[in-house]
Amino acid sequence: MTVSARTRLAVAAGKLAGWASRVTGRGAGATISGRVLNALAPDALGELAQGQRVALVSATNGKTTTTRLLAAALEAAGQPVISNSTGANLTSGIAPTLASADGPGAAVLEVDERVVPRVVDPLNAELLVLGNLSRDQLDRYGEVHAVGDSWRKVAEAHPDLRIVANSSDPHVVWAATPAKTTWVELGAGWRNDAATCPSCGALLRWSDHGFDCTRCGFTQPSTPHRLDADGNLVLDGERVPLDLALPGRWNRANAVLAITAATTHFGVPARDAAAAAAQISTVAGRYRTVALDDGRPLHIFLAKNPAGWSEVLHHVASRSGAVVIAVNARVADGKDPSWLWDVPYELLRGHPVAAAGERVLDVAVRLRYAEVEHLVERDPVKAAARLEGDEVAVLASYTQFSALYRRYG
Repeated sequence: MTVSARTRLAVAAGKLAGWASRVTGRGAGATISGRVLNALAPDALGELAQGQRVALVSATNGKTTTTRLLAAALEAAGQPVISNSTGANLTSGIAPTLASADGPGAAVLEVDERVVPRVVDPLNAELLVLGNLSRDQLDRYGEVHAVGDSWRKVAEAHPDLRIVANSSDPHVVWAATPAKTTWVELGAGWRNDAATCPSCGALLRWSDHGFDCTRCGFTQPSTPHRLDADGNLVLDGERVPLDLALPGRWNRANAVLAITAATTHFGVPARDAAAAAAQISTVAGRYRTVALDDGRPLHIFLAKNPAGWSEVLHHVASRSGAVVIAVNARVADGKDPSWLWDVPYELLRGHPVAAAGERVLDVAVRLRYAEVEHLVERDPVKAAARLEGDEVAVLASYTQFSALYRRYG
């Protein structure tokens, strides 16, 4: 691996900037480290990726968890792995991750949906894992079709790029069809952003067997790899049981995607990859359980958009505990909170519920229209303490989740 003197100096400067950020209490230092590195050495990504088998993971929801599960599978197989496991998925997070490599190995990198087209070439990526596409903070990310089209252009421009992709998401299918794609059927949960055909714009017809276009013939690909009705993996007809510590069916979908990628592309035995996935109980603070002052468990969930909120709500609504809805509307959350009206908070009827966060009143209004009885308390931990129930789940937008992560270390 040949790294220029300029890039070596940029890496050192980035590490110094990260250290300064930490000691002055300005943050963990990962972002500023990468920004300095990339500013001083614009070609650093390509140089630092030399010697790495690069696998990129992207999706609207679940990419951090899928990345962690794929990395765990490769680590369990004895492969040297580097990964941006904290979810720093822009080039400012990817560059320091690559710089941390001690030698050749695999680089399993979470990549923001918008960044995928910019990094495939410089990283010389050999695998792209695509989970799902749905509406996510329109003021920051733009329209779903635009992201799907950008992914499709990547597939068209790189016919040798291997893709492992969710066959149950029309936008992902449209994006990945031009490439050498291994399809994985994960089941269609959130369909609200997939009403029309991404190919011709006509209405999609949904059934228990998937989707097809009423006009052009665009349809869900068939595949021998799937998440079955019991929440286990079927890979080439073989059933592989999943015994996950991570909650929710959505994490079983993440695991199926990661295990399929590890097995079909990297040659990791499926049962070994599943065993590695079973050891993961929290991912960058997601799904962590801490104790309230009264000893009750507080389960912390991150939810960023209508699709993600819907999945988590279905999970917590199936339990008997109390629920705190904590929402901010900063840049990282999306400053437009109108998405609250697309989330099925009606599922929480009958649960002890609290509205919290900087947009506590917006949440309270939404809960009122959902006919969900609730209390109002800006601080989510104080809100949890006021609720009755043997356990409490706090569902938090990004900056609320980050604050809880810092609070509980």
